[in-house]
Amino acid sequence: MTNSEKIQSIDKEYVIHSYGRFPVALEHGENAVCYDFDGKKYIDFTSGIGVNSLGFCDKGWVSAITAQASKLQHISNLYYTEPCAMLAKVLCERTGMKKAFFANGGAEANEGAIKAARKYSFMKYGPGRNKILTLVNSFHGRTVTTLAATGQDVFHNYFFPFTEGFEHIPAGDIEALKAHSDGVCAVMAELIQGEGGVLPVDRDYIQKAAEYCRENDILLIIDEVQTGIGRTGSLFCFEQYGIMPDLVTAAKGIGGGLPLAAVLFGEKVEEVFRPGDHATTFGGNPIACAGALEIMKRIDDKFLEEVSKKGEYIRERVMSMPHVVGTAGMGLMIGIELEDGYKPADVVNAGLKSGVLLLTAKSKVRLLPPLTITYDEIDDGLKALGEALKEI
Repeated sequence: MTNSEKIQSIDKEYVIHSYGRFPVALEHGENAVCYDFDGKKYIDFTSGIGVNSLGFCDKGWVSAITAQASKLQHISNLYYTEPCAMLAKVLCERTGMKKAFFANGGAEANEGAIKAARKYSFMKYGPGRNKILTLVNSFHGRTVTTLAATGQDVFHNYFFPFTEGFEHIPAGDIEALKAHSDGVCAVMAELIQGEGGVLPVDRDYIQKAAEYCRENDILLIIDEVQTGIGRTGSLFCFEQYGIMPDLVTAAKGIGGGLPLAAVLFGEKVEEVFRPGDHATTFGGNPIACAGALEIMKRIDDKFLEEVSKKGEYIRERVMSMPHVVGTAGMGLMIGIELEDGYKPADVVNAGLKSGVLLLTAKSKVRLLPPLTITYDEIDDGLKALGEALKEI
């Protein structure tokens, strides 16, 4: 039995089998390159599902979290800490939002936004105006409430009953939004439906939806758990859509590998939460926030321009590969559409043999490489991807 097989055996015996793990046990890595316990090399086109913004073990990020860990690892939100305060300041100044609430993951951030929207409406209009519209094919998390918000039936089985007060409407249909707006306090949407197949939502539709929400005092919540923190070539994807949301959620890439999420509050809702309304034990953890500050420092205009260029480079190269009929996405959030009859899961499995880590998103192969991936690493990963596509 190999070292990797030993780890897999222990995991299978003692860890709940709620993940469809691939037969790979990874031991160490640097930027977009990692190795398993038997020394096999892989190019990482997943960044831990969009988490490792600066790749594996970035020296600046490691230094930031190590320095903070030697000072104060946790103290709770009953007290102030510098990393939490400074991260909130940076996020608000760079987005035009007014306040930040920190949590641990995307579902928790989305729940915070849902609570904020419902309290805002309750305080202003009283009970009954609490419905939230989300889009068909959306994904907002795996808690009971965020599953209710998720517009995909495949995630709903077994876990009934769900939290009340959500309706799913078709993306792109502004009349459907208007027709279902009675009793609505918020509209919640991803700008690129990641788990739904890397599908960008129409820009004109989002702008019309934002205008309708503004005119009717319906809050607009933009879920940037996967698209935020530079992933699409701007700090947040909503910047490319020409809108200003009332609430924005972020997670994954903001922590760079540590659990961290944020809800950003616009002017209309910046005072909606009062002491006791919402809380989380580990939100704003000093170590996680120190790492996030290093990430935010690195993501400047030049960095974001490179993210866009790398994405264009990958999409252009991929289009000449076997069985590929199209690509979708923005920046380094890329979906690859295959010819009919070819399954993304088969490409992922073949990629493991050729030395590249890949993701799926419904009918597409999904790429979420580190934002710091080099062109040499891209070329090595694309070579392995090409070999995998020939293999299927």
